[in-house]
Amino acid sequence: QVQLVESGGGLVQAGGSLRLSCVASGGTISPYAMGWFRQAPGKEREFVASISLSGGTTYYVDSVKGRFTISRDNAKNTAYLQMNSLKPEDTAVYYCARAITIVASTSAPFRYWGQGTQVTVSS
Repeated sequence: QVQLVESGGGLVQAGGSLRLSCVASGGTISPYAMGWFRQAPGKEREFVASISLSGGTTYYVDSVKGRFTISRDNAKNTAYLQMNSLKPEDTAVYYCARAITIVASTSAPFRYWGQGTQVTVSS
């Protein structure tokens, strides 16, 4: 059973940056797509970004395009989310997830989830 652990969340001022990490254990992230999701208080969980095995295919929700970058290091069994130019509306619990497909542009293929890391952006 794959276990995912996120880290890197915290409190940051608007315009700042954070880098989230997601380390897998008990299984590998290869050859599957990895994704990041977020859930703000009172809102449904939202797809943020995903990346294919090779990193050649990425998807982003429109609200983070140009600000967030998803990446992965298969040798380290780790996925990342670099978040720049953060806004208060980015405040949420961020979850990483592993899909059961090589490419994933929606939440449907994601089966393994981390516990989440809180990101708070102050104005």
